[in-house]
Amino acid sequence: MKFPAQNILLIATRHIGDVLLTTPLLRSLRFAYPDARIDALVYRWTAGILDGNPDVNRLITVNQDARLPEYARLVKSILRSYDLAVSTLTSDRPILYAFGAARKRVSLVPPYRLNDAWKRWITQAWVELDDWDTHTVIQNLRLCDVLDIPRHYDLVVPESHGSSDTLTALLPFSWQTTSYAVFHLVPLRFYKRWTLKGWQEVAEHLDAMGLRIVLVGGSDKEEVDYVRHFIQTCSAKAVDLTGRLKFSETAKLIRSCRVYVGPDTAVTHLAAATGTPTVALYGPTNPVKWAPWPHGFRKDRNPFERTGTQHVGNVVLVQGAGDCVPCHEEGCDHHRQSKSRCLEELDGATVIRAIEPVMV
Repeated sequence: MKFPAQNILLIATRHIGDVLLTTPLLRSLRFAYPDARIDALVYRWTAGILDGNPDVNRLITVNQDARLPEYARLVKSILRSYDLAVSTLTSDRPILYAFGAARKRVSLVPPYRLNDAWKRWITQAWVELDDWDTHTVIQNLRLCDVLDIPRHYDLVVPESHGSSDTLTALLPFSWQTTSYAVFHLVPLRFYKRWTLKGWQEVAEHLDAMGLRIVLVGGSDKEEVDYVRHFIQTCSAKAVDLTGRLKFSETAKLIRSCRVYVGPDTAVTHLAAATGTPTVALYGPTNPVKWAPWPHGFRKDRNPFERTGTQHVGNVVLVQGAGDCVPCHEEGCDHHRQSKSRCLEELDGATVIRAIEPVMV
């Protein structure tokens, strides 16, 4: 049933890409409750992905590694402040936030186990998590079904005033009239990383076609060092903007480029949401669950199948080869710093062949 609500809290304390994939749910809530105050609770380091989001009245942030006093302040600030709380996570803490925040709660819940049964008991409606066969956008939107509100499928990209001026100041060329490609080289997890040689081959190919290469990413030292090594060893000249852009500025940059290429990262999800031709390099990750959501895709089905290189809308998903792909594991050695053979063996020529059709 649709619960009457004037104050709504959406809880999405996960990674940046996960927060971006909640924006269709936020939009659905906004259209269903146009006069309500809708707040979003997220980790502090992910808040930028919701910059300028018109469906959110207020962002409430908490440190991922917060200690008890900070959690106590957070709970006190949200305690019984809402009519409805919506948790997009199945873990204990987000569902307890929902319980404390609102009289009515809906949530994703894990598959049934006796020690998790309380999560179903303290919610008025719930949706069981499918972590293998259902895309995350659709999984989140199933919460609309239990609320009896219409679904809206579009991701909402961050926006901020002054993004154009920032890009004009940072880029050594006219970004609004020059053909350029945007690369994001370094994912947070090593097992999602492609090869330096592959990146160089693609950059050199696009450079020969007359495109400028622009690199985006975070300010982590490992990422900065990797990008610096790429620039020093690649014959194609590249503009390095790693660590210098907000998500809203990155979205503006990508929206005007000819093509974006990146691995399984939040920036790749962001690129797909802008409508720009997006080439996503996937290995261990299950694309049914975690592929970029194509711009304008508004169907109640998964955009991508589990295996194979595929083209849906503005997204080309290039999948590394192997009978084990996608393993849905953290690389071949099952830890975050593991290599993934499927990506190690993905060559530049395969990616170039995937890029060329979307640039026509």
